[in-house]
Amino acid sequence: MQAIANIWRNARSSVREFVADRRALAATEFAVIVPVMLVMFFGTVEFSSAVAVDRKVTLIARTLSDLTSQSIKLADSDMQDAFTASISIVQPYDATLVKGTISQIYIDADSIATVQWSKSGTIASGATQATLANSARKAGDKVTSMIPAALLVPSTYLILGEANYTYSPTIGYVLKTSLPLGDVAYTRPRQTTCVPYNSVPSSC
Repeated sequence: MQAIANIWRNARSSVREFVADRRALAATEFAVIVPVMLVMFFGTVEFSSAVAVDRKVTLIARTLSDLTSQSIKLADSDMQDAFTASISIVQPYDATLVKGTISQIYIDADSIATVQWSKSGTIASGATQATLANSARKAGDKVTSMIPAALLVPSTYLILGEANYTYSPTIGYVLKTSLPLGDVAYTRPRQTTCVPYNSVPSSC
């Protein structure tokens, strides 16, 4: 019986000593909290950068559409200038990851929207001027489904600006994969009924 009492007394004493022992408590708390804090810190940095780039992509799309809609007619040199000015908005982020597209859309009497012309532009690494490229949109493509109903006014034209950017996280601690970002913007031609590009269309 005495042996059991001694065991119980020793056990209680050991528990009290264990509870009272504060050595390495700070290190334990640090080891538990640091991973959570790192996730919060790097997550905030990566998310903030992604949001900033997304806002710039929206500005690029709007600028492409806005600059083009103010023109009377366009040639390749005009297109280059529009792409160069618009894509430069993404600075200080990597402008080589931006692809911009400008298209003119005609809405016929039946409210069917058709691409009249379309051109894309990119900026190569170290380049100061945009390079023109073929657009994925072709003349004659029907794009009625992508245009808001309020803009489908019969016998009118729209300038469509599009911008795409593949965001790659700088650190990759929280966001592990690239994010495709993109936006579109529509404006009406301001100076004329339509904006011919390389004489297409020949008349509005």
